[in-house]
Order: sequence, then C-alpha cells, then structure tokens
Amino acid sequence: MSEPSLQQLKQITLAVFDVDGILTSGQLLFLADGQEVKQFNTLDGLGIKLLMQAGIETAIITGRRSPQVELRSQALGITYLKQGREDKLIALNEIWDKTAHNASTTAYIGDDFPDLSAIIQCAFGATVPNGHPFVKKHADWCTSRQGGEGAGREFCEYILEAQGKLDQLKQMYL
Repeated sequence: MSEPSLQQLKQITLAVFDVDGILTSGQLLFLADGQEVKQFNTLDGLGIKLLMQAGIETAIITGRRSPQVELRSQALGITYLKQGREDKLIALNEIWDKTAHNASTTAYIGDDFPDLSAIIQCAFGATVPNGHPFVKKHADWCTSRQGGEGAGREFCEYILEAQGKLDQLKQMYL
C-alpha cells in the first residue's frame, strides 16, 4: 500500500463508492419472498453529503442491481449511479467520457477483485480492513473502519481534510 500524496488528494473532484462491502457490510440478506435487504450506515450518508457540499461529485458503481441502492442514491443526491456492473473501470470510463472528470481527479473505494482496476487507475484508490488482501496490497489507503460501519465516511473525511475543507464543514454544525 502506497500513501497518496497531498497533491493527488487536492485534485479530487469525483468520489466513487462500491456498495456491498463498503456502504454495507457486504452481507446479502434475503427475505422469505426473495426480496433483498440492504442496511446502510448514516455516517456514510452524511460523509457523502459533506463531499457534495464541498463541490465534490459522487458516484456509485455496484455489481448488483437493487432498488434499495437506487433509493439511497436518490435520497443522498448522488450524481451518478451505475448498477449491475462488474466491469467497474469500464463503468467509470463511461462517467469520465461524459464529464470533465478523469483518473487524476477521481477517488474510488472498493473491497474486492471487481474494484481493483478502478482502484489502481484512479488518483486515490482506497479499501477497507475487511477487503480482500490482494486489493489492500494495491490500494493507496485503507480505512480503519470496516465496510458498513462508517468506512465511507472515513474515506470522505480523508479527502476533505487533505483539501482543507473539513474544518469549515464542521463549523456549520456548531
């Protein structure tokens, strides 16, 4: 794991999140009727809102399709949502092709093999302690919190702190 430079983090204008294992614990829960249930952490939600307040756009790229992810994405105002995409880097390239964002302005957090190419390609690639060891080996940084337990918030605050924006955002709550 190589520590990202402050300059890399200062250039971030797009933060991209995987869902299962990052914004959730990664466990798949199904009701008796087959309906999938996802549990999100509100710490992550506020972190995403803080990014957006600081002018950083957000995206979700997830391998599964879920109405819960769509609802959560809409509730938070996430700019770009790509579901059912195991080809994370291709999905990310689709966003880059339609926006002013590129690899040097993007941060990505994921936990498993499908996330690896995006983690490596982006200016800042992060993972979580419960992520796969091979992913941790190639990420720039690893949160201290587990996926689904505020890791997304930690990722957001790490970027905001590096950009010198976190303290000003905190002041809004005093």
